[in-house]
Amino acid sequence: MSSGSLRCVIVAVDGSESSMDALRWALDNLKLQSPAPDSTSGGSFVVLHVQSPPSIAAGLNPGAIPFCDVAVPAIMAAIEAHQRRITEAVLEHALNICSEKNVKVKTEVVIGDPKEKICEVAEKLNADLLVMGSRAFGPIKRMFLGSVSNYCTNHAQCPVVIVKAKDTA
Repeated sequence: MSSGSLRCVIVAVDGSESSMDALRWALDNLKLQSPAPDSTSGGSFVVLHVQSPPSIAAGLNPGAIPFCDVAVPAIMAAIEAHQRRITEAVLEHALNICSEKNVKVKTEVVIGDPKEKICEVAEKLNADLLVMGSRAFGPIKRMFLGSVSNYCTNHAQCPVVIVKAKDTA
């Protein structure tokens, strides 16, 4: 598949500088399919951000907190509001990068486990390519946290490009 035949490229961003480097790399190096003469729709870049569910983000299971029937919904609402602010900041940063490079993109936000949701969205959108950064966790962190990029490389239904930071290569 040549770079000019790409119809849908998903770039997963999480706010880390490595994910923003992956976005910059995709915008600089990939050429999307041009619109057909009788059509306005050509290829598209999709900036994807996955939010963790509020219970995971807080490390809470509301059912496990005794005597807190009133406090838990308020805590969960505060966590959800905080996550929305984080998502807005991540997308704003990504969209600023895109505007600097004069590239229009679509955005998508989903909630769930990042590694699973990234693969699901790639399949749902029939992506031609998935681009992600690599945080380069050490072996201990990777053992406990897992590697989102490794999971997606093995489970996505499309080719995956992992953009490593220059200082970790």
